[in-house]
Amino acid sequence: MTNFLIFLIVVLGIIAVAQVVRIFELSSSMKDEGYKNPSDKENRVQGQLSLAFMIFFILGCFYITIRYWDVLLPKSASDHGNDIDLLWNWSMGIIIAVFLLTQPILFYFAYKYRGRKEGKAVHFAHSNKLELIWTIVPAVVLAGLILYGIKTWSKVMNGDTEGALVVEVYSRQFDWTFRYAGEDNTLGYAHPSMIEGANILGVDMKDEFSSDDIVTTELHLPKDRPVILKFRSQDVIHSAYLPHFRVQMNTVPGMVTQFAFTPTVSTEEMREETGNPEFQYVLLCNKICGTAHYNMQRDVIVESDQDFESWMKEQSKLAEAEF
Repeated sequence: MTNFLIFLIVVLGIIAVAQVVRIFELSSSMKDEGYKNPSDKENRVQGQLSLAFMIFFILGCFYITIRYWDVLLPKSASDHGNDIDLLWNWSMGIIIAVFLLTQPILFYFAYKYRGRKEGKAVHFAHSNKLELIWTIVPAVVLAGLILYGIKTWSKVMNGDTEGALVVEVYSRQFDWTFRYAGEDNTLGYAHPSMIEGANILGVDMKDEFSSDDIVTTELHLPKDRPVILKFRSQDVIHSAYLPHFRVQMNTVPGMVTQFAFTPTVSTEEMREETGNPEFQYVLLCNKICGTAHYNMQRDVIVESDQDFESWMKEQSKLAEAEF
């Protein structure tokens, strides 16, 4: 595969050089023979082709949106997800409205004011009215979106986390491991320098908060209970992405990042709603982190408090582990 890509790059490079040489040849011949203005017929044909391209371009945008709608963000399953989705919808609505307004005008003007033998361009040196319109209107719209975005971000990042479940999400090439705070709901200290043998997270077992921590390879979350996810990385920067919960946070070597949210739809409820009995929430790495990046994912199970507590009781505490 690598050899094929190298070959393809070389071929494309040769083609690009050939095209550049051809452009220089054409420009030289134009200088020698003198430049000939296109006729009205040629300008009209080019204008009509421009209009045809505009129609094809806009219809293509609509087609791609409809065709790939299902692979956009899935249904929200967290308490803050609706706020994120509303911000997204407002932003995209304004962008699409401006796109549908400006693009037809751009192509239509290119056709309407095409070159004509008897035509003469009108030059405007300055227009205060136009300057005010295309400065103030975008500034007001963008200010509104920015303020709304800041408000939404503040609401999402500063939510109520009282009584929240604390879970560490530990990333390494190319795997995810999870550590639940035990009955004290406080994670014990951990550092990469303490990684040894089976202690792959580098947990300090001398820390009084470490003994009841629980390390698993599965991520279970209770429905309708706040969760604080604390992220660490062993090697390179990864990005923990849980699309259904509208959560994404970089995991950075040498520091702890975190994100708090509340799952609102259990896995079973989402299976019923989607009509897919095999549906699973998923945790992905959303930053290219190496050759097996594509394989760095874990299923996430959202369940009732009762089922979650039953699952937790089946797990072994770190104090019972053999390092």
